[in-house]
Amino acid sequence: MEQALASKLLVITGGPGVGKTTLINAILQILAAKKLRIQLCAPTGRAAKRMAEATGLEAKTIHRLLEFDPASYGFRRGAELPLECDLLVVDESSMVDVPLMASLLAAIPPEAALLLVGDVDQLPSVGPGQVLADVIASGAVPVTRLTEVFRQAASSRIITTAHAINSGTIPDLRAPADGASSDFYFLPAETPEQAVALILKVVGERIPARFGFDPVGEVQVLCPMARGGCGSRSLNIELQQLLNPDPAEQVERFGWRFAPGDKVMQIANDYEKEVFNGDVGTIDAIDSDNSELSVLFPASEAGVAGSRAVIYGWGELDHLVPAYACTIHKSQGSEYPAVVIPLLTQHYAMLQRNLVYTGLTRGKQLVVLVGQKKALAMAVKNHLGRRRCTKLAEWLSGS
Repeated sequence: MEQALASKLLVITGGPGVGKTTLINAILQILAAKKLRIQLCAPTGRAAKRMAEATGLEAKTIHRLLEFDPASYGFRRGAELPLECDLLVVDESSMVDVPLMASLLAAIPPEAALLLVGDVDQLPSVGPGQVLADVIASGAVPVTRLTEVFRQAASSRIITTAHAINSGTIPDLRAPADGASSDFYFLPAETPEQAVALILKVVGERIPARFGFDPVGEVQVLCPMARGGCGSRSLNIELQQLLNPDPAEQVERFGWRFAPGDKVMQIANDYEKEVFNGDVGTIDAIDSDNSELSVLFPASEAGVAGSRAVIYGWGELDHLVPAYACTIHKSQGSEYPAVVIPLLTQHYAMLQRNLVYTGLTRGKQLVVLVGQKKALAMAVKNHLGRRRCTKLAEWLSGS
């Protein structure tokens, strides 16, 4: 806490259940009492909404904070028109790539302080660089790494399993005692065919019956990769047929079927529609006369209930894909009530510790792993992943 209040730039990092949100709230309360101007932001709308709900303060996406201008494809806020704040807090900062962080830093007034918050052990940004990891590795910036899992969080097998994997340990995969409930389960399946059949049964029957979750709105299948029998492409077709089998009307475009009730994901930033890569919604209606359909996306601002309709012409449907299943990379910055993750040795190219760790920590109330213990062991051992060659840490340290 003292370090946070005394530092112009500080990094707070740590896994789930270690008290990042509690610490940030305490810092914000102290500084708000001193009448300081505080701005909160995160890379995605969902992460910004979660941040606002956790702090009780307004939080924006980085693009909205910097006032993105679709006409010039740049930001209005910068060195010439800096942000009006004394402290800027950036959550989920492991997701922020080099160009976006450069734009953000250019817009911070010289007298303001910066607080970067995130889990450095998650997957790095989709875009270039690994800013949070490099800032920490440089040793040039004060870092608070929270490691102690608090008692309430330690009772969650999701959290204890995630921390075990992150430390390179094979977690306890045993089923809970008869009649006992848990928030984490491992279901063995030796072949892709077995895994697909089990996933369909778990999503369509077992989870709704046992836990009461809506299989479309509250259960998310997260895959290590898009290709293969247990990849997100193949599973989307199977799950769509299971969960929305006989729609009254539908349209087929770009290799996918779209119908009312389908869960879909936006896969490119669209600043005019204000929908962004990774946003998930539900198809509301199809208007064949006008060659368009409407998708209901949840409100991206905290405290705003309901949803808003976004219209897509047939030619714009290449920006949408079914979202019953998606890759773990696409799930960054999101949380879901229930998560189902296939893990098989056929995913060997993507079996990395930080990938499985990121997928596990997306589940709030339930996580089910389906697949082979061998595949999980391969992922836990592979902590190097795909190395990113960057110079940022060296530049910051002056070496």
